Amino acid sequence: MPAFDLPRRLAAEALGTAMLLATVVGSGIMGETLAGGNVALALLGNTLATGAILMVLILIFGPVSGAHFNPAVTLAFLLRGEISKAHAALYVATQVAAGLAGVAVAHLMFEQALWAPSPTQRSGPSQWTAEFVATFGLVATILGCLKFRPAAVPYGVGLFISAGYWFTSSTSFANPAVTVARALTPTFSGIRPVDAPAFIAAELAAAVVATWLFRWLLMAKRQA
Repeated sequence: MPAFDLPRRLAAEALGTAMLLATVVGSGIMGETLAGGNVALALLGNTLATGAILMVLILIFGPVSGAHFNPAVTLAFLLRGEISKAHAALYVATQVAAGLAGVAVAHLMFEQALWAPSPTQRSGPSQWTAEFVATFGLVATILGCLKFRPAAVPYGVGLFISAGYWFTSSTSFANPAVTVARALTPTFSGIRPVDAPAFIAAELAAAVVATWLFRWLLMAKRQA
């Protein structure tokens, strides 16, 4: 863990997660507004903004807090013994609260109510599988880059999430804090609150599986 005290690390997690959600929701609103009904074009705008901001935020806040911005990532580091249970709980609480703040900021910028439940249905086995795949891939990207190319983590994460927007049916939330926050935006990037718990369960399960698998995969063993 970086050599910054806990208040600074939590502040970095709060700022980063809030900025991430403001970008996800704000770019979704802007994309839908400008796309003239073309959903693919709106999604492309949403994708580019999200992938770009992730790279920037990890570059800024990575040296301070580790730039988790994601309870699934914090869970992975908890399982690896790289963060204590108490600090992990504070990270997660901060991420969820900051995600909600980020949604409010995006709504303020576009003259909408601070929060409102999303009507967008995202449910069913295909969506849950997509969230498992997206979160597994995200954690795998982080752990693989940390093992072999630590400086590449910001770019790997940004590129993976950009790809995930298009190759997963769920558009790659891959983040329980993002899922909670997006349940409170009735805009392009939203998810119905009733659909959020299954997404979160799939994301957390994927983080556990990816952490365990990559602990084994990346452990060098002397050949006979």
